Amino acid sequence: MRSVTYSMGVSLDGYIAGPDGEFAWTEPDEEVFRFWIDDIREVGVHLLGRRLYETMLYWETADEDPSLDDASREWTALWKPLPKVVFSTTLSEVQGRARLASGGLAEEIERLRAEPGEGDIAIGGATLAAEAAALGLIDEYRTMVHPVLVGGGTPFFPRHERRVDLDLVETRTFGSKAVYLRYRVAR
Repeated sequence: MRSVTYSMGVSLDGYIAGPDGEFAWTEPDEEVFRFWIDDIREVGVHLLGRRLYETMLYWETADEDPSLDDASREWTALWKPLPKVVFSTTLSEVQGRARLASGGLAEEIERLRAEPGEGDIAIGGATLAAEAAALGLIDEYRTMVHPVLVGGGTPFFPRHERRVDLDLVETRTFGSKAVYLRYRVAR
């Protein structure tokens, strides 16, 4: 069965964006960007909330920019053809290899798990991931912890009254002092 993963950059105090919505501190250096390029190769479909979808729209046409560096071209070549499912109550259409979700999150994940295909089902966006976590649908949490405290904002982990035991699967420290942590949900 395909795993459902949730991965994003996070501050040491647990936020994907600060109180003002700013997240420039998550911008990867060359080493971290290479890591994310390799990571996206393992994804078979990406589930996104509206805000993350709109942020990632840049990559749908980034390859048209002649000044784009080689790593960004490689990322674009992987991201653009990747199937995406967008969860939104306000969008009426999406671009590229994206489609609007036709059902609820649990139904979409159940359908994707039942379909033939390879690669993880990746979830991006804290709101969507919080819903998946509340439903017990996340199999792995993957965090790139950045050495910054932002003091509040959008939390990476949902704030609910449920304990979730995790098994550490992988760690890696980067030259930028960012630390990657990968945990599998203990079932």
